[in-house]
Amino acid sequence: MYPQQELNRLAIHKAVLRRDIAVRRARCVEAAARVARPLDWMNRMLAFWRQLSPLARFAAVPLGILIQRAVFPRSKILRTLMRWGPLVFGAMRVVGRTVKICAKPSQSSNGKFARKAQPRSSRQPR
Repeated sequence: MYPQQELNRLAIHKAVLRRDIAVRRARCVEAAARVARPLDWMNRMLAFWRQLSPLARFAAVPLGILIQRAVFPRSKILRTLMRWGPLVFGAMRVVGRTVKICAKPSQSSNGKFARKAQPRSSRQPR
């Protein structure tokens, strides 16, 4: 069918393509690892934060303010963020929960969707 020389050329071309694909895959893996490194660090910090008791979290805010004053004594914006940040984030969390609760459809006790109450005048007689 095909001459041997053509098959050899195609085999070499196939080997070159496979090598190029392997090199590109390795570069993609390196780039993904570089991008994921800060996300991994944030994930570990979040897991550590969740392991702390609520009282330790409550104590972390004043401790953070004291450290901030020692390190950055004149920084007003950082002080403001540290002072009002927990309140703002807590309020955002409450609003988010409220939106989730309000977005759920109402259900009756048997698990089926409840019908809206109709005015008496539009109900059909029994």
